[in-house]
Amino acid sequence: MADALTVLGIESSCDDTAAAVLNIGKDDDSRPEILSSVVYGQADLHARFGGVVPEIAARAHAERLDLCVKEALSEAHLCLDAVDLVAVTAGPGLIGGVISGVMCAKGIAMGANLPLIGVNHLAGHALTPRLTDGLTYPYLMLLVSGGHCQFLTVRGCRAFKRLGGTIDDAPGEAFDKVARILGLGQPGGPMVEREALEGDENRFALPRPLLDRAGCDMSFSGLKTAVLRTRQTLEAEKNGLTAGDRADLCAGFQAAMRDVLAAKTRQALAIHMAEYPDEPAFAVAGGVAANKVICAQLETVAEEFGARFSAPPLALCTDNAAMIAYAGGLRYLMGEQDGMDLAARPRWPLDTESPAMLGSGKKGSKA
Repeated sequence: MADALTVLGIESSCDDTAAAVLNIGKDDDSRPEILSSVVYGQADLHARFGGVVPEIAARAHAERLDLCVKEALSEAHLCLDAVDLVAVTAGPGLIGGVISGVMCAKGIAMGANLPLIGVNHLAGHALTPRLTDGLTYPYLMLLVSGGHCQFLTVRGCRAFKRLGGTIDDAPGEAFDKVARILGLGQPGGPMVEREALEGDENRFALPRPLLDRAGCDMSFSGLKTAVLRTRQTLEAEKNGLTAGDRADLCAGFQAAMRDVLAAKTRQALAIHMAEYPDEPAFAVAGGVAANKVICAQLETVAEEFGARFSAPPLALCTDNAAMIAYAGGLRYLMGEQDGMDLAARPRWPLDTESPAMLGSGKKGSKA
C-alpha cells in the first residue's frame, strides 16, 4: 500500500449483486474515491413472485458474482494485482446470498494472496455519509431500507449505539407488501411513490402507529394491514378498486410512513443532541431514503433542530458494494483482518449491547 488503499468490495445480502473498487487514503481526513460501482439487479427474476425468493436470489448471485467483479475491475481500469484488500458483506441478510458473496471473496483473496475483511451490511449503510459527504463522528443515522429500520448514533466505524427501530415490518418491506395488496409491481417503493403523485393523502384515515409512545421504536405492520382492510372495504362497496382509489391509498400510506418517520426522528434527534450538542448532524441511508417525499420531510426535521442533513445519492441509497469497500477499508486501516474461517451470518447487530429487535422480515433478518 502506498498513499492509498485500493479495496475491492462485494455485496450480495439480498437481491442485488454488486462489486466496486474504492481508493481510501491513509490519512483519515482524505476523501475516498469510488473508481467503479457495478450493481446487477434481480427484479426481473422475482417479479412474478411478488417479492424476493431467497433460493432464486442465491443462485443468481452465484452465477453473477464473478462477472460483476470482472466488470468492476474493468471500469476501474485495474487488474486484480493492483488491489490491496477484498471486503465482502458477511451479514446480516438472506443467508444463501451472503454465503455466495463470502465464498467468492475468499476465493479471490486466497488466489491473489490478498487480505480479507468481512463487513456488516448495516455498517456499510451507516458509514455511507462519511463516504459521500465526509460527515464527522458522532452523527445520528436513520437506516431505513427493505429489511431494516433503526436509529443509530455513529461514533466510529465500529462504534454504534441503537436508539430504536422497527419492532415488526421494515418500511421497505411495508412498501412492497402494500404494492402487492394494491396490485402494483415490484419493487414496491418506487411503484407506490409513483402512484401517490396522483393521490389524495387525506382521503383515508390510516393509522400512525406508536406515535403515542415515547422513544424511537416504530411499527409498520398495522399500517400495512389498514391498507388491506381499506381495500377490502372499497371492493365490497364498489365491486372493485378504481385507479383513483389506488392512488389515494398509496398517497395515504406514504403520508403515514412519512409522519411516523418524522415524529420518531424528532425524538431521536432530541436524545442524540442531549448527549452530543455540538455540530449535530443527521443522516439517512437505505433504499427508502430514495423516496423524495419522505427524504424531504426528514430534511425539514433536521432543519428544525439546526442539524446538518445528509442523504446519499440514489445509487448509494440502495444496496451497493462501494459502501462495503469503504467500511472494510476503514477496519483494515485500524489493523483488523479476517481469516479464511470468516462465516456468513444471517443476523449481526451493530449494537451488541442493546436487546435484539423482535421479528424477521422477508427481505432480511432484523438486527
